[in-house]
Amino acid sequence: MILCLDIGNSHLFGGLFEGDQLRLTFRMTSKQGAASDEYGLFFRGVLRENGFDPERVRNIALCSVVPDLVYSVSGGCQKYFGMAPFELKAGAKTGLKILYRNPLEVGSDRIANAIAATQMHPGEDLLVLDLGTATTVDAISADRDYLGGVIIPGLRMSMEALSRGTARLGPVEIRRGERCLGRSTAASIQSGLYYGHLGALKEIMEGVSRDVFDGRRPRVIATGGFAGLFADTGIYDEAVPDLVLRGLLTALLMNLG
Repeated sequence: MILCLDIGNSHLFGGLFEGDQLRLTFRMTSKQGAASDEYGLFFRGVLRENGFDPERVRNIALCSVVPDLVYSVSGGCQKYFGMAPFELKAGAKTGLKILYRNPLEVGSDRIANAIAATQMHPGEDLLVLDLGTATTVDAISADRDYLGGVIIPGLRMSMEALSRGTARLGPVEIRRGERCLGRSTAASIQSGLYYGHLGALKEIMEGVSRDVFDGRRPRVIATGGFAGLFADTGIYDEAVPDLVLRGLLTALLMNLG
């Protein structure tokens, strides 16, 4: 079995693969300063509680946008699983040509998403929408060129910024309202967050398609915790919640050989 770990700004998202079958997913809060024991014990515990033997884990792969947590997570893997994890970072085989001016700047989670997307839809132009702490839009060509992307604050980050920066606008549940026009402060904030984000995504996708795909709409894959909010809007063709984990699995297998 293979354990894949995506260390994000808000959560650590993990998955357990048996062959190419994803058997388990789990999340825990990303904790700055957490000891390696905390991570190692959590990973073993979550596997056991779901009926899987931690001793059957043969490889571990991780990607991270929080460099400070890599040391603790890696230490936990070494202590409690007896192995150092493979980390998706610069120098690893990806099967992609990274066309960023500085490829080191591209988040490894975005690379993992791109790897999985191109494996699922080879020979197609692709956009990947990742709606998490930040919202990212990444473009990948049919030739497996990672062309670049767009980054904007995510829905929760936008809501928290609004709450912190104003005296009377508190946090709200992030959801789609029944109508665009709010009839209360909470509903107005919810509407602004949802429709503002939707409008931004539509404009970004149109601009990226114009810039690199000659105006043609590529296949659009969505992932991330907030992707489901936009399920019936038509902005994406499919949602793949575990996209980053599948990309990590593929990257690990590419680099084992």
